Amino acid sequence: MPGLIGKKIGMTSVFGADGKNIPCTVIEAGPCVVTQIRTVEKDGYAAVQLAYDEKKEKHTSAPLMGHFKKANTTPKRKLVEFAADFEKELNLGDQLTVADIFDNEEERWVDVTGISKGKGFQGVVKRHGFGGVGGQTHGQHNRLRAPGSMGASSWPSRVFRGKRMAGRTGGDRVKILNLKVIKVIPENNLILVKGSIPGAKGSYVIVEE
Repeated sequence: MPGLIGKKIGMTSVFGADGKNIPCTVIEAGPCVVTQIRTVEKDGYAAVQLAYDEKKEKHTSAPLMGHFKKANTTPKRKLVEFAADFEKELNLGDQLTVADIFDNEEERWVDVTGISKGKGFQGVVKRHGFGGVGGQTHGQHNRLRAPGSMGASSWPSRVFRGKRMAGRTGGDRVKILNLKVIKVIPENNLILVKGSIPGAKGSYVIVEE
């Protein structure tokens, strides 16, 4: 499936043809450079590796520098492989932009993958949506956001694996399916998709058709 590596710029809103205000996320997608082409004969599968976002040479390892020099490009921060079903034939060093993948001529839908915002160690109410124990009345004063019982005490005398408890929240890889492309600005490599996507401002995302 063709796609691009991008960066979440932020959110805005635009007015649709019917006059409704549509919340949108702005994604800067590309330009991406082809840094490797996987083939069935050599690698066992067909794919295209794309690289995005400039990186200083002093912060790049020697093996990666050699990898980028083969593609005749500068060091990049983010590398992602995509299934090799792009419309045009690609070669090492080719650049892919928004104009190569998207256009405003037809309605498009995309899937966006990103890393959700990390929230640190959280309790069960925020992490899993628990309602808390009891209520705010009936004499209780320190158990409102408690998780409640961990299980039976006599048998099996342990907590089952997978029990929903407090712990680290967020920072997970999340994929949002079927987001409508509201607008494409090819001269700035920008895509406006309807709704929100995972991640903080400036975080990397993968946009796939």
